[in-house]
Amino acid sequence: MKHRRNWVIGIILAATAGFVALQSVTAPEADISTATPSITNTSTPFFTDTPTLAHANEGCGYTWAYHDDPALTEKFDKAVRDINPDASARAELFGEDCVYADGSSVFSAMETDFYVQLPVDNLTDEEAFGNWIAQVMSFTTQIPDDEIQGNDGFVEFSFIKSETERIIFRIPIATYLADAKDKSGTELYRFFHAQ
Repeated sequence: MKHRRNWVIGIILAATAGFVALQSVTAPEADISTATPSITNTSTPFFTDTPTLAHANEGCGYTWAYHDDPALTEKFDKAVRDINPDASARAELFGEDCVYADGSSVFSAMETDFYVQLPVDNLTDEEAFGNWIAQVMSFTTQIPDDEIQGNDGFVEFSFIKSETERIIFRIPIATYLADAKDKSGTELYRFFHAQ
């Protein structure tokens, strides 16, 4: 009986030691110095921070991220204000932050998006809204490719009467170029607002 008890205690101790040993082993970390990013278009990714050699043996965690594009915002806002001085506009990059343990990060842009706000007296002037959209989209689609990061994004239009009364919708740039670049006025407005 003693022999059996000692045998069971020995098995339990061996299993516990094996379990503890497995718990203290960590998986090898990926060597990102040889990793190559996968990009679905020919645009160059936009980096906001360059990793240092200290990151060569560290992995990073990816998170969705938005970053302002100050240079493009300045150009885009000026063009929109030239059409209507009461309007405002900005450009924003959407992509992924690769965040390292030390808090530093590298951003890769997936697309450039635009946001336009126009104060209005009423929310029913579809003809005027459509013509305004046509002017803004005409400028947006003429921005040189080297100023755009990632794929075609969208232009979000906000027609604002008050804090509680507004119309907001997005126009995918690729859809506009393929299906609506020859539209204007009410036809253009309804084409995207209905979606």
